[in-house]
Amino acid sequence: MSRDLSDRSNPRKPETSARGSRSHHLETSSSAQRSEGNRRAAALGVWLLPVYALLLALSTLTHEPDHAEDFEAWSRYVTTDVFVVSHVGASILGAGLGLVGVVCAMVLMLRGPAAGTALVATALTILGNVLFTSIFAAAAYAQPAIGRAFLAEMPGAERLYDDVYGAPLLTALALGAVTFVAGALLLGRAFARTDPSLRWAGWTYGASLVVFLIAGFTVSFLQPVAAAVACVAAVVVSLRLPTLAA
Repeated sequence: MSRDLSDRSNPRKPETSARGSRSHHLETSSSAQRSEGNRRAAALGVWLLPVYALLLALSTLTHEPDHAEDFEAWSRYVTTDVFVVSHVGASILGAGLGLVGVVCAMVLMLRGPAAGTALVATALTILGNVLFTSIFAAAAYAQPAIGRAFLAEMPGAERLYDDVYGAPLLTALALGAVTFVAGALLLGRAFARTDPSLRWAGWTYGASLVVFLIAGFTVSFLQPVAAAVACVAAVVVSLRLPTLAA
């Protein structure tokens, strides 16, 4: 009698348990699908790394004349459409695309042996590129205005250059250079530590970006060469990293 009452008071226990099991299975399946979708998105996004390197190469095919030697030639160069497009489209937009690519690469490496290195590399790369973008913006927007003022024979145009490129901008440039170099080398190390098949491509990518930066202050014609090498290395990374992270 008591056993019958107990059975009647809990008639749906097996059904409830089955529903809970099905619900847990659906949640697990949904989570796995979202994780796979995120991985696929990151695998596509990492291709922005070679795009970024290619834009660096294109943006440095020509260089502005030395303003200290020939301010008129410098003014004519910085007022061309090529100069503005290369800075806004290749340098500023390119930096943004490159950061997206770095973040996507980090996502793919989060479960691997280089997760910590990838996180630090991404943080430093973001900081470096943000600081550099402020320099690119000054070049893209202020330099053409200074050049037009000089060509229009407005007094004091040359002094404006020194005002723009004063201590605050040079400080941002120095900090940006340090964090950019550290981020590039650590990202290359993260690629290399992820798998032996990425060792060459990883270190080449990081080292090429460092050479690119140094060449900008020393041997400028090497900049597009270094960027092209970084682009090739980034293509190798983009092909192999998603498979290794699967």
